[in-house]
Amino acid sequence: MVSEQPVHELFRSAAGRDPDALAICAADATLTYGELERDANRLAHRLRALGVDRERLVGLCIDRSAALVVGALGILKAGGAYVALDPRHPPDRLRSILDECRAGVLVSSREAAAALTGSRATLVLLDARDAELEHEPATPPAVTTDPADLAYVIYTSGSTGAPKGVMVEHGGLSNLVSWHRRAFAITEADRATQVASPAFDAAVWELWPHLAAGSSLHVPPEYVRRDPVAIRDWLVAERITVSFLPTALAEAVLVLEWPPDTELRFLLTGGDTLHRHPLVGLPFAVVNNYGPTEATVVATSGRVQPVLTETDPETRSLPSIGRPISGIRTYVVDERLHQVPAGTVGELLIGGSGVARGYLRQPELTAQRFIPDPFGGAPDARLYRTGDQVRLCSDGELEFRGRRDHQVQIRGNRIELDEIAAVLSRHPAVLSAAVVCDESSPTGPRLVAYVVSSAPAPSTDGLRDHVSAALPDFMVPAMFVSLDEMPVTAAGKIDRGLLSSRAAVDQAPAPGSARPRTELEQVLEGIVAELLERDEVGVDENFFMLGGHSLLGAQVIARIVERLGVDMSLRSLFDNPTVAEMAIEVERLLVAELAAMSDADAARLLATDPATELGTDPATEPIAPAGSAALRPTATGAVPESP
Repeated sequence: MVSEQPVHELFRSAAGRDPDALAICAADATLTYGELERDANRLAHRLRALGVDRERLVGLCIDRSAALVVGALGILKAGGAYVALDPRHPPDRLRSILDECRAGVLVSSREAAAALTGSRATLVLLDARDAELEHEPATPPAVTTDPADLAYVIYTSGSTGAPKGVMVEHGGLSNLVSWHRRAFAITEADRATQVASPAFDAAVWELWPHLAAGSSLHVPPEYVRRDPVAIRDWLVAERITVSFLPTALAEAVLVLEWPPDTELRFLLTGGDTLHRHPLVGLPFAVVNNYGPTEATVVATSGRVQPVLTETDPETRSLPSIGRPISGIRTYVVDERLHQVPAGTVGELLIGGSGVARGYLRQPELTAQRFIPDPFGGAPDARLYRTGDQVRLCSDGELEFRGRRDHQVQIRGNRIELDEIAAVLSRHPAVLSAAVVCDESSPTGPRLVAYVVSSAPAPSTDGLRDHVSAALPDFMVPAMFVSLDEMPVTAAGKIDRGLLSSRAAVDQAPAPGSARPRTELEQVLEGIVAELLERDEVGVDENFFMLGGHSLLGAQVIARIVERLGVDMSLRSLFDNPTVAEMAIEVERLLVAELAAMSDADAARLLATDPATELGTDPATEPIAPAGSAALRPTATGAVPESP
């Protein structure tokens, strides 16, 4: 039986049962249920005074933190629906979404809001200790929420060149929460995680089932959530019992050794095709999940059976995406929307409580993808056409078999290749563009862009900067290839098959690149080679051309922070993708940090013996250049958090 109670009311009940219980532990704050309830209530009253009511959209642009939870909960308590935004995405993209959704109020942090100047929305800052919030009532406002009311909007990649907002109602969210709590036996004793980007719908799944049950939420630092070893150690140290990890990261942690006293009960994953079975002996269960944003995060779910070895015959087939969760119906159909027999591949349609309302202010697209239910549902029931190809197995489980269109999933992110091509086509020198997904790389799928341009042709850096200004990092192609003309099929359409077949050849690294020349380059080369699973890397070879991507890039940054103690951003890696360029950037960052130090602190730092810190023999190892970051230890031995 699906609970009709909205998630903020379920949270209020949990806070009433035990107001002193830990609700959230993050870098910015640790809050009990009672404190979180009071903070969210004060925000809700402030939002009500600004005109927020049922069906009103409120922008929420805060990174993973306690403030993010206060913001989302306060918006729901006010009766509004939050529009989830990731402050790490390009400011132009964030501003365009705020304008498109017409949010009159933006709940944000001081740092995130600084990049959104020019927005017409009224700003409410949660990290500024607004005096008006402090004086608002700590009791919840009198607001009635219906299951058909809007709960949140999440923007996904759109084939027209602009993202599209998916509108999810409280009824669908309540169905997800109810299923999750039953399926994984969630109690007040559980310790869950918040790992996903705020703009990724998995964050919805991480927050509400656990806050509704009285569990505690724990937010890992940025450098931890992208590194397999670091996230494993953090999960164990924090005594986490339930965690979601995107597929690529989950696959990486499954091959690690886990201590027998690990308290993790369930490792939940989803977002990409899962290629790995867990090995027998892992102290937790692995659950593979599938679901588009249009079906409220999770539509199907299934426990992945462990195998004895990586060569076990069971591993010849990929793990399934399980069966429909409670409240969800699935159908596998042919092109005429007729159901196909078990064992036949067809398009997956999703119905039931989790189906979203549609796309914000896009009625034509909504009508195309959300269709009347012809299979005996309620008179007003609808089905969502996923565009995903699946096969219904004889045991009732579903196998994912790919897409019918140009949409791809890369490291948990749904990407419309045509959106990237549309952005590229807006470059003044680009005449035509196409983007394909190269599946041949041993480090995972990656994007390759092909462009035909006018003379003089734009540089790769210029094209990357153009795309980066409009799209988040995970949508920036790893490589840009210039063509004299775009290959076409006999029907006159771009020959994507030909482009895909040549992508692996186009990305082959050039041989004979120079070896490291300094101690710093040696350290950086070792980090990059290890993560790319190569014996060696030339200092002039491009990390992304060698198979790197944003997830591996984040791990490179985490290792640099850990080994060298220099705060370097992922954006810096896009701008400096070779070992030689990384070394120059690390040097620059060190000089800047030294300049900001007092003379005494700088003298102590430069007096540190580099051989001691890096574990090298000064008689045999090259000496790092003056001012090298290799000279810099961390102050306490702890790994600092990246910005």
